[in-house]
Amino acid sequence: MTLELALVLALLCAAVVMFAMNRPRMDAVAVIMMVALPFTGAITLQESLSGFADPNVILIGALFVIGEALVRTGVTKGLGDWVIARAAGSETRLIVFLMLSVAALSAIMSSTGVVAIFVPVVLRIARDSGIPVGRLMMPLSVSALTAGMTTLVATPPNLVLHGELVRSGHEGFSFFAFTPFGLPILLVAILWMLVARRFLGSADGAAPAERRHLGDWVSEYGLAGHEARLRLGPASLLAGRPVSDTGLLSSQGMTILAIERRGLFGAELVHPTASTRLRPGDILLLDAARSEVDLAALCSRWQLEELPPTGDYFADRVSDIGMAEVMIPATSPLVGQSVVDLRFRSVHNLAVVALKHGAHPLTTPVADEKLRGGDTLLVVGPWRAIRRLSGRQREMILLDLPGEADDVAPERRRAPAALAVLALVVGLMISGLVSNVQAALVGCLLLGLFRCIDMRSALGSIRWDTLVLIVGMLPFSIALQRTGGVDLAAEALIGLLGDAGPRMILGALFCVTAVLGLFISNTATAVLMAPVAVALAERLDSSPQAFAMIVALGASAAFMTPVASPVNMLVVGPGNYRFVDFVKVGVPLTLFCLVVSVTLVPLILPL
Repeated sequence: MTLELALVLALLCAAVVMFAMNRPRMDAVAVIMMVALPFTGAITLQESLSGFADPNVILIGALFVIGEALVRTGVTKGLGDWVIARAAGSETRLIVFLMLSVAALSAIMSSTGVVAIFVPVVLRIARDSGIPVGRLMMPLSVSALTAGMTTLVATPPNLVLHGELVRSGHEGFSFFAFTPFGLPILLVAILWMLVARRFLGSADGAAPAERRHLGDWVSEYGLAGHEARLRLGPASLLAGRPVSDTGLLSSQGMTILAIERRGLFGAELVHPTASTRLRPGDILLLDAARSEVDLAALCSRWQLEELPPTGDYFADRVSDIGMAEVMIPATSPLVGQSVVDLRFRSVHNLAVVALKHGAHPLTTPVADEKLRGGDTLLVVGPWRAIRRLSGRQREMILLDLPGEADDVAPERRRAPAALAVLALVVGLMISGLVSNVQAALVGCLLLGLFRCIDMRSALGSIRWDTLVLIVGMLPFSIALQRTGGVDLAAEALIGLLGDAGPRMILGALFCVTAVLGLFISNTATAVLMAPVAVALAERLDSSPQAFAMIVALGASAAFMTPVASPVNMLVVGPGNYRFVDFVKVGVPLTLFCLVVSVTLVPLILPL
């Protein structure tokens, strides 16, 4: 063993120990290794930084952006609602549809992100159905992990193995190369979770803290019965006029909250400003105190048609119309001014529909009421405008958002465009007309063009810690290959197994990968095991694709401990799980994955 190899192995052991202790955080460990490796003499500084130019790193970042666009356009929420509708109160159907839905999404976006999206959905399902939440959270994490075995872009380890094959001069994986292995494993996982849920009976999950909802505020502020919907007929005198000419914005006891208008993809909601021109067929959504407003006279004057209400204060439009409580601090420059003076709608794109002096809501119109320090305002308008209030603490403090805010998709009407772009990206990846990273970047640009996502959301969606982890660990692959560490590991495995057959060697490689994944992330495991798998295949004169595939499958089989994957860590708290719960469910499932993998890989990817 050379001095260079000894130093590289010492750094590798130090990284594994720090990963296992989770101190410092994993991306920080990766940066430390990236800085330290050139000092061993095994690689240059340029080679240590080469991960920043790796196309797969760019691809993973782009996939995070595409996943965020699916969230913002409501595609993921729609999938959750579909699960609830199909389950129809049956726990068995619920688990099956939940796992299939999560797997479908996790096949094209970050599994960690998918689980984070579905945690509140599962909590709501458990609360409404009476099913212990502990019996649903584990299937959620298991399906997300097994989905990593279904497509090339489903999880970073797959892309790491693909990149290693290409760098070694071999043919990489196609988009659906993983599907023949992932689908049977997913089926086995679903069947196992239907059996294993009985082991999770004690994991009932802590009752989630009660969130206030829109209905609570409607009752508290006395808004019940204020909902009004007026439609402009073809001969309406308001048609063609800007809202400022109608007098409706400043009418006592009345506020236009939104305008329902026919759009390209069906009805859409317009949040009006003073210059918004009304059109025939528009439906005005009003907050109207019946004691103050004569709607019949208003309809007669402007030739409007009053429509029946559709819900409890526009509860059916919660995706478009948000609500929040804000407080006026004593030092605010707004103190002493009225809502009309403040031009609240023009400045903040929000309507003030109720006000509290102290603990008691005002029963008279709020438009001309002077604000005092400590007043609480109830504002209504687009969710994005509500969230912008958090940056104006000097003027007002955003006190609370309703529980419905968790499920809001700010660009819901752009869902068809997001789905079309997603189909285009997947089609380009499957066809091979362009590289995977080019397809993903084209998708990101189109999503921005169609306003499915903005720049701030795109940058915020990228899991920089994951990208830094990959970039920082990739130099280990170069260093171990150059110093002979990879060959040493391959020889050790061959020597240990002796004259064992190829299936036995594949099984051993799967086990080593899965066990290593108990202590470090599956991405770091893939980076370390990828060159070993390729070198092992070359020494045995076998298919490198088969050996790389077995490592990819083993890296995704992170079921056995809560710290084996961020996906597991997300469900520990909501599911109230203990360490032993993952052992009881994960160890048998890992063995099932081992059997399926060792059986199918030699058949589909001949050795």
